Amino acid sequence: MRLVCVLLLFAFSLSAGDYKAGIGRVIITPEAPIYMSGYAGRDHPSEGVLHDLWAKALAIEDRKGSRVVIISTDLIGLPRAISDIVAARVEKQYGIDRAHLVLNSSHTHTGPLIRHNLEILFDLGPEDSQVVAGYTAQLTEKLIAVAGAALKDLAPADLSFGHGRATFAINRRQSAANGMIIGENPAGPTDMDVPVLKVTAPDGKLRAVLFGYACHNTTLTGQFYKISGDYAGFAQLAIEKANPGATAMFLMLCGGDQNPHPRSKLELAEQHGAALAAEVNRVTGEKMERVHGPLRAAFQIVELEFAPNSPEMFQARLQDSSIYRVRHARAMLRLYGEGRPIRRYPYPVQAIQFGKDLTLVALGGEVVVDYDLRIKHEFGSKGIIVAGYSNDVMSYIPSLRVLKEGGYEADESMIYYSLPGPYNDEVEDRIMTTVRQVLKRVGRRPQTTVK
Repeated sequence: MRLVCVLLLFAFSLSAGDYKAGIGRVIITPEAPIYMSGYAGRDHPSEGVLHDLWAKALAIEDRKGSRVVIISTDLIGLPRAISDIVAARVEKQYGIDRAHLVLNSSHTHTGPLIRHNLEILFDLGPEDSQVVAGYTAQLTEKLIAVAGAALKDLAPADLSFGHGRATFAINRRQSAANGMIIGENPAGPTDMDVPVLKVTAPDGKLRAVLFGYACHNTTLTGQFYKISGDYAGFAQLAIEKANPGATAMFLMLCGGDQNPHPRSKLELAEQHGAALAAEVNRVTGEKMERVHGPLRAAFQIVELEFAPNSPEMFQARLQDSSIYRVRHARAMLRLYGEGRPIRRYPYPVQAIQFGKDLTLVALGGEVVVDYDLRIKHEFGSKGIIVAGYSNDVMSYIPSLRVLKEGGYEADESMIYYSLPGPYNDEVEDRIMTTVRQVLKRVGRRPQTTVK
């Protein structure tokens, strides 16, 4: 009898308590009117708030004490100038090294302008520049604090994972007589997957839901001047309303060439958010796969090189009719004059592995959906999340296909990111090689042979 009891206790200890989890959250809504990012056509600061913006953190600790922190933000994107500071401070204050910290942005186009990100969109005066600088400084401190709040909240938890599906994303790269335009391409590649990670207390109470979708947060277009998180913000609000006491966190996936459809009305942002929330709630209400096992993490930088450019090329653009192309040309010529033209960019690739059950791949920049589909083809689509907009949002990240086709995601957008021009033809191979390296380091094996 005593032996039976010992065996039962041993079996229970193996099946329960794989992880501890903690949640932190902080409002990051600007306290005063501020220029909004995402659309160049806006000509004045924000006009009120539809709903608050949040930074939310999920800390997870395995049985051996290894910890990861995932931070989601209702922002256009965090540049390296901010994420590097946050990562260094989080490591110094809380002992979380760079590989174990993920910073993701929802890419809402009704959020604030942030220093060092898409600043070329506007020619701000001193007062507006000071507002943006002040907000950025406060944001940096809040991101560090929210990581600490999640780590202080660590308590026994169970993790489970599932997949849903939402259908309002559409490929926006449309072929036209003058090349690729931003339009609607129902035949283009998409990924309707909605990955869902559920965090519950030992008594079954829902504590947090981490979910994602590969679609721009651009339901609300340039004529909207009220602060909001777009469909992702509405989805988080709806999930939290349906699950009192729980925290909903949105991860932006590889939606660089995906737009919500239809768009341009507030009720459509609410509609898309409600649809996404309903699917997340459906998944969490059904049986999900248990996640267990040790945490492993890897973070690696790969240098992406740009296509050749020259001072003469930018000198010619000074006569362009577009004020943005002229601003960009002046910035590039200034760098040439200082002897430091941009030839390459340090691109972050990260992987977090939860035992053998779940993998999070976190890629920097506005990643087009081709990367998501290729990674899932090589490594399997079950138990994997492929996020873009992570750790640094420096530009669009085109696949070779998109690069060859041209258009906004391949070339034109680089102006607004203050980079010299398109990447060279090696961009996809360099990123995919690095993805395979970090996944090998965390133990995720490919399911297909790479030729």
